[in-house]
Amino acid sequence: MTTGSAQVLWTLGELLDLFDVDLAGDDVTADTGRAGEDDRQVVEGTQVLAQAIVAVAKRLPDKSIRSVHAVFSRAVFVGAPVELALDVVHEGRSVATTVVSAAQNGKRCITVTVLADVPSDDVITHHLPRPAVPAPADANVARMPMTGRELRLVDVVDVNSPDEVGPPELYAWLHYDPIPSRDDLAKALIAYFTGHLGISTTMRAHEGIGTAQAHLTVSTAPMTVTVSFHEPVRWDGWLLYTHESTQVGAGMSYVRGAVHTEEGELIASFTQEGLIRPLRTTDTSIKAQSRL
Repeated sequence: MTTGSAQVLWTLGELLDLFDVDLAGDDVTADTGRAGEDDRQVVEGTQVLAQAIVAVAKRLPDKSIRSVHAVFSRAVFVGAPVELALDVVHEGRSVATTVVSAAQNGKRCITVTVLADVPSDDVITHHLPRPAVPAPADANVARMPMTGRELRLVDVVDVNSPDEVGPPELYAWLHYDPIPSRDDLAKALIAYFTGHLGISTTMRAHEGIGTAQAHLTVSTAPMTVTVSFHEPVRWDGWLLYTHESTQVGAGMSYVRGAVHTEEGELIASFTQEGLIRPLRTTDTSIKAQSRL
């Protein structure tokens, strides 16, 4: 990623430190980190989602984060801190619900509803099998700079290209080093990537349209992300993120996905609603780095 004119890579350690917010009562002040690639000034919504996961986990230390639902209503920008306000709706012996509101410069930007529980023994159990796709060694190395993270895509060379056309599905292998040992940071890291490739997955089925055009000729943004964590959330080696776009129309897309370990365990499921609309002429006065 870039800061100013010189390229400066994020490191995975820096990202995890950014997630690891300090809780003071029911309030958190969270940093936004650096500008994104191409000096982009908009913070990824799932970064704030990851911070909310850690904040609630610290607020409810005897419970495990089971699911999160985030709505990204307003852009968060690099610079001013983000204020997270935790509202514990219910805190029972087995289940707890917390609503997190994220605000910047006095304006609410993101809301996250978090379900936490105390995991119990299985009554019944089954899970979706991992798709039979080529192994990481046979996938294409993708450019998504971060020291400590490696991304490989199955049957896709340039995920942003409007010329790479295929079914509206995308398989992404991820490798992290180090892998967080703390449960809350591991879940935050899983959730962080769920917003990255959904819109690209949707556009892949349509010739002449790709995320290389985002913020330039088309307006795109993740609007909601929901993640369910399937206990236990542990892994070694690679993770496979499966994305399937089941519908797009009326300016919104819907993507569902799953996260499997290399060994085939399902550790999370997710959905994303994304905005895909023509760029309004009134937006042309806003620099691309600052568009939602």
